[in-house]
Amino acid sequence: MEFILWTIILVLFLLSFASLIFPIIPGTVALWAGFLIYQFFINSDGLSFFFWTAMVLLTLVLIVSDIIANSFFVKKYGGTKWGERSAAIGVIVGSFIIPPFGLIIIPFLAVLVVELLQQRSPKESMRASIGSLFGFLSGSVAKIVIQLIMIIWFFIAI
Repeated sequence: MEFILWTIILVLFLLSFASLIFPIIPGTVALWAGFLIYQFFINSDGLSFFFWTAMVLLTLVLIVSDIIANSFFVKKYGGTKWGERSAAIGVIVGSFIIPPFGLIIIPFLAVLVVELLQQRSPKESMRASIGSLFGFLSGSVAKIVIQLIMIIWFFIAI
């Protein structure tokens, strides 16, 4: 039985990475399900309060990494506050539209349209939109790193 539980935990951890390509998969929930299966079905004394506190904090960072990264890069590449906000909204909407491409295309188009509507030049608008692409890429890298930290920490903790 324990072999089956470990197999499920490993599959859940792999699914958390699949969520980077298919945002419809709740990656954070998959990670937590793996942790909880271990805690409740394999070893109830295995994970400390410190582990759980750290996982909650890392989960919060994981959830907002796309939004923060997109807003940061739009601003860095000359986008306006409205461009930053549209990038954040674009990430949320894009995660439900044509995964995984919606996470790239929707924020890009949202920033481009919003910047053009604010009488910005096409060059400035395009530059801010490219910032949203860099935001997506850096957000994805951040998610990979944070998820790896969470999984490695889990295996060290057990």
